[in-house]
Amino acid sequence: IAVDVNNEAAASTVQSLPGSHEHQSMLADVGSAESVAALFEAIRKQYTVPPSIVVNSAGILRDAFLLDMTEAMFDDVIRINLKGTFLITQAAAREMVTNKVKEGSIVNISSIVAKSGNMGQGNYAASKAGVVGFTKSIARELASHGIRCNAIMPGFIETPMTASVPEKVMTKILPRIPMRRMGTPEEVAEVVKFLCSPRSAYVTGSVLEVTGGLDM
Repeated sequence: IAVDVNNEAAASTVQSLPGSHEHQSMLADVGSAESVAALFEAIRKQYTVPPSIVVNSAGILRDAFLLDMTEAMFDDVIRINLKGTFLITQAAAREMVTNKVKEGSIVNISSIVAKSGNMGQGNYAASKAGVVGFTKSIARELASHGIRCNAIMPGFIETPMTASVPEKVMTKILPRIPMRRMGTPEEVAEVVKFLCSPRSAYVTGSVLEVTGGLDM
């Protein structure tokens, strides 16, 4: 199931998957408890088995320097990036525990900015650092239920979000990356796949960096 506040984006994700007829797109605002509750109610009605794998990748930017950042800009980012991760994880974990799922995996997408900080992104860095602390905490809580929880810190990845970064900024960033290039979504996806698979059966509470060596 691909979930997005934009149904077209979710549908596009489904269409990009092999065997797309086996997948479904659903609409939800991950920052809203009511919307998340409705999402999981719909999932329960349509599927006979509970979710066993969850990837929290929703994220937004509202960049501004501290002296210019509004409360709304800060709150918007925290609501989606951190609260959204909490709401989806809580709902999914309840389903897994209630239904005694023994090989569950929750993967939360953080950011290297959580570790290094970044000018103009105090709100984003705070939200993604929160995701790391949240992930480690729930990994401790859910391990006894057979549910693993890990986080990934991507670096600069070729996405629509990074496409908006000015070229003069990128010329300063690329020399800081030992591999001298940006990463691809597929390279992040491979790490997500590993954390969702039995190959990582003894991995929980970990934070894996996919950065090309940036800020290592």
